[in-house]
Amino acid sequence: MNHVKKHNDSEIHFYQTHPAFKGFVKVCGMKDSNNIEEIYNLSPDFIGLIFYAKSPRFVGNMDPHVLKKVGPGTKKIGVFVNEDVDDILTITYKYKLDGVQLHGKENIMQCYKLKEAGLIVIKAFPIVEACNFRVMHAYEHFCDYFLFDTKTDNYGGSGIKFDWSLLDEYHGATPFILSGGITAEDALDLMKIEHPKLAGIDINSKFEVEPGLKDEAKIRSFLSTLYKKKIV
Repeated sequence: MNHVKKHNDSEIHFYQTHPAFKGFVKVCGMKDSNNIEEIYNLSPDFIGLIFYAKSPRFVGNMDPHVLKKVGPGTKKIGVFVNEDVDDILTITYKYKLDGVQLHGKENIMQCYKLKEAGLIVIKAFPIVEACNFRVMHAYEHFCDYFLFDTKTDNYGGSGIKFDWSLLDEYHGATPFILSGGITAEDALDLMKIEHPKLAGIDINSKFEVEPGLKDEAKIRSFLSTLYKKKIV
């Protein structure tokens, strides 16, 4: 059981007898051509490309040809922060993205326009306490997924977990993606989450050699543990 913490006998029994994780995995913060191909070969459900210049994982002027290596089984998601809708659409068309992840103060109408354009829309919300879930009600029906991440002073991920027990306070209709400091050792804890709206997880900085360069072997091992099958 690679990358499963040293658990007691009851937890080991749980892992052995519990069904594998049923949600999807999104690998975010990709920007290196060869690394994108490596990770795509692991068949993640989504890969994320960051189009926010202040991020250390900013794709810059990546050649769109790079993404031709990514087949239709893996959705390509562009991550944006407070970008104008027209500019987002220009980038999504250029790179033939399947969807967008919005990490800023984007409003309902922006989400609506992007969804109407045929894109998967993921709206990120920072979580620090249960009351943060209230602001999401207005976005119901305008997003395909919400993404719950740890609240920080700056835009983007922090590599830090929030209290996952807060998820029990989310009663919305929109499926959510869990993000924020997920590590290779969290597979068992993720399998324990039984929230009916948990759609998948987002992994990033804890699976890197350096910002934007993912550790292929580490992700392969994590996926094998999470899905209880050999990833080849």
